[in-house]
Amino acid sequence: MDDALTIARQALATGDVPVGALVVNADGIVIGTGFNEREANNDPTAHAEVVAIRNAAQRLQKSRLDGCTLVVTLEPCAMCAGAIAQSRISALVFGAWDEKAGAVGSVWDVLRDPRSIFKVEVTAGVKEQECAHLLKEFFSDK
Repeated sequence: MDDALTIARQALATGDVPVGALVVNADGIVIGTGFNEREANNDPTAHAEVVAIRNAAQRLQKSRLDGCTLVVTLEPCAMCAGAIAQSRISALVFGAWDEKAGAVGSVWDVLRDPRSIFKVEVTAGVKEQECAHLLKEFFSDK
């Protein structure tokens, strides 16, 4: 999570919300990273999770990331939860909860819904205070 926090801070340079993500393969090697690039690229889909998943898929030259873990500083939204499921990521680790748009337990629970086709192991609240603090600092300036 420390690496994801470092990645998140890169978003500050472009005025994006500081969320960072990384994809780790089964051997513990980082194969994809991303931070929010919505403002930088005028792309509403450029959330940290999607950027990291795209990066990992390109590196592996395949769309399925079976056996991989996504680490992200903020609970994924519905779009990102869908991308996690569609990429077949095996595990998700996230830091801060998103009480407004979270889709992995706060508002919705896309990944653990019993009707969901793809099952993802979820670990929540890792370095929650540090992750939340970075976001609170960003939004206090707005």
